[in-house]
Amino acid sequence: MEFVARRSDARQRMVEAAKQLIRQRGYEATAFSDVLKLSEAPRGSVYFHFPGGKAQLAMAAAEAHAHDQVVIIDQAAEGAGSAAELVQRYVDLGREGMVASDYARGCGIAPLVIDGAAQESVDMAETSRRAFAQMIDRLAFHFIVLGIEQAPARVLADAVVAGVEGALVTARALRSPAPFDAVRAALVSLALGGAAKASRRGRA
Repeated sequence: MEFVARRSDARQRMVEAAKQLIRQRGYEATAFSDVLKLSEAPRGSVYFHFPGGKAQLAMAAAEAHAHDQVVIIDQAAEGAGSAAELVQRYVDLGREGMVASDYARGCGIAPLVIDGAAQESVDMAETSRRAFAQMIDRLAFHFIVLGIEQAPARVLADAVVAGVEGALVTARALRSPAPFDAVRAALVSLALGGAAKASRRGRA
């Protein structure tokens, strides 16, 4: 049992290391050797855990990133009294993470698409699509719970993910949190508009 646990722990460390490196460097610039060094996993564990090679590891990292984001969304939704407040909390968490990383941390999914890997692999393209969809679906779910109707909740969720993804890129380029502030203001306004429409329909 202990041996199995160690092997499982090595796989998890490799996934976390790959996720961190891909967020910082992108997919193409992340090598197995770098993952092994950061994770301190045994060299022989590479193809034991990831027989599909670098692509399989990157997909696991993207899935882990999506899972982390869903957890963050759920945490931001706890105690949020409105869709606008959830938007503000979620964008602010992204802003805080970017500043804390000294503008070195991006998305764990986007590099698979931007670097062209998703165009070369059907599995990687599907992993990227599913990872973003999980985040959008979770946001839309909470927006509906908070009073936004289904169709505008989906639009708002799409806008939040797209806005934060763009802010991750431009904040790194500018080395400034200003893009997050601009995105937050626009998205909060959109959320307030959706809530106002839902309220008017409720009174009709």
